[in-house]
Amino acid sequence: MLAGSFLTRTPDGSMQHSGTLPLTLFENYAETKMRLQDSAFLLLHPDDNLVVAKRNVSAGETVLEANGAPAVLMQMPVDMGHKIARTAIAAGEPIRKFGQIIGFAMQPIAAGDWIHSHNLSAGELSLDYAFCSDIPAPPEPVEGRTFMGYRRADGRAATRNYVGIISTVNCSASVSKYAVDQIRQDILSQYPNVDGVVALTHKGGCAMQYDGEDHHQLARVLGGFAKHPNIGAYVIVGLGCETGQPGFLVDDQRLVQLGDSGQTKADSPLVLTIQETGGTAKTVERTIDLIKEMLPEANKVQREPIPVSEIMLGCECGGSDGYSGITANPALGIASDLLVAHGATSILAETPEIYGGEHLLTRRAISPEVGQKLIDLMHWWEDYTAKFGAQIDNNPSPGNKKGGLTTIYEKSLGAIAKGGSTALRGVFKYAEPVTAKGFVVMDTPGYDPASVTGMVAGGANVVAFTTGRGSCFGCKPVPSIKIATNTPLYERLGDDMDINAGKIVEGASVEEVGREIFEKVIAVASGEKTKSELQGIGDEEFCPWSIGPTL
Repeated sequence: MLAGSFLTRTPDGSMQHSGTLPLTLFENYAETKMRLQDSAFLLLHPDDNLVVAKRNVSAGETVLEANGAPAVLMQMPVDMGHKIARTAIAAGEPIRKFGQIIGFAMQPIAAGDWIHSHNLSAGELSLDYAFCSDIPAPPEPVEGRTFMGYRRADGRAATRNYVGIISTVNCSASVSKYAVDQIRQDILSQYPNVDGVVALTHKGGCAMQYDGEDHHQLARVLGGFAKHPNIGAYVIVGLGCETGQPGFLVDDQRLVQLGDSGQTKADSPLVLTIQETGGTAKTVERTIDLIKEMLPEANKVQREPIPVSEIMLGCECGGSDGYSGITANPALGIASDLLVAHGATSILAETPEIYGGEHLLTRRAISPEVGQKLIDLMHWWEDYTAKFGAQIDNNPSPGNKKGGLTTIYEKSLGAIAKGGSTALRGVFKYAEPVTAKGFVVMDTPGYDPASVTGMVAGGANVVAFTTGRGSCFGCKPVPSIKIATNTPLYERLGDDMDINAGKIVEGASVEEVGREIFEKVIAVASGEKTKSELQGIGDEEFCPWSIGPTL
């Protein structure tokens, strides 16, 4: 068990030493293990001064108490996933969940009271990052496991086989969509080995600083998708006068088209612009003609065994609730650890949803430089949000709060559980190619479409997406596995959810569900369709993150 001491700042500004606290996020300890099976409440850590409701509970129900303490009665009805005080908590006192501080009491809280936004605020933490102090030993390597993927001519490993139309600017979005609609309707069925044709359209591409940070970031995203192994062939479609010029994209990202031999196809046009091609109708027609030429070659690929080490998993949580950090996210962390043991890569993103839990990751960093890179991102986000008069604690969203989450610290502690327990081996910019094996972090916003877009641009070829409120996310050209945090959600949204992690609350182990997720990742990488794929979701979720002003 990892441990580390740190200081906290109380609401009155004084500093308080919090002692040495466990840094694992979910513990089954013998003292309460038997009681958890029959109780309406979960005690996640012996140092917690709260419990979590396993179901909707009524006033007067008995709150779980440890160490033979007197029974505490619920003071009011509370929905599942929400927090109840198991002891009296004084105003200004830290409130702990997972053994970590998630905020401070705004007023005295009686034992049995509901803990939420009306009496809990984030306050300010001062964390001891203890760089590299608890680097985990590498997991025992596992070799020989494969998945059935596509091997590209240049050696890259794909889990799907798409043809893409990449719009450089919003002005060419309609042309791209018109072309895709006609291809799907008229000829795509003739090519059974092609999973689809996708129009990668967005709302940007102009009114930004030429050669500035936003320009280069958009180029990284578009180039990352063009070069993604799941894109077997592509056409770039622009307007012609936009800031994000197609020529800049091609040069900046060194884009080429490859034939079966792996050699550049000099006779394959890469770029069309509406202004030079002669308008909307002519550009649609020309785009379709180019895709028709590409489809026969794209259809030639066949699935073959590829080492699991070539899977790159993007880990995302959206529509989170009070169970996210208890069930689905820790189980996804187990799957992440298993992938790392197989030599693969697991990406944790959503930097604002690491805030307040970053000290758990810096201890696992393989070098002070890697740890400091993560902390520099935290400071950047503090400055970035402050420029707009916002605060990072504005996240959780209203839906998150309705599901039981209260502060960003609580959300972050649960979110980082997706990253498992192995060493942190790299920190990458948004949409930067991920070159490290093992567990890494990518800087992305918490907004799901923008976050996943960055990870896919960086090379993720499978996405695992946990949700407690019910996100219906898809992500062409990469399959997205949906993991429900609770059973009522899984049953209510059965057409959208692939795995029910709510079984953990009902007695299944985190390890058991984690291995189920791991096996699902391999099956989906091998071609098994996810629920979102079966419904055709994923055309609208391409969302490059724009960080600068619109000019």
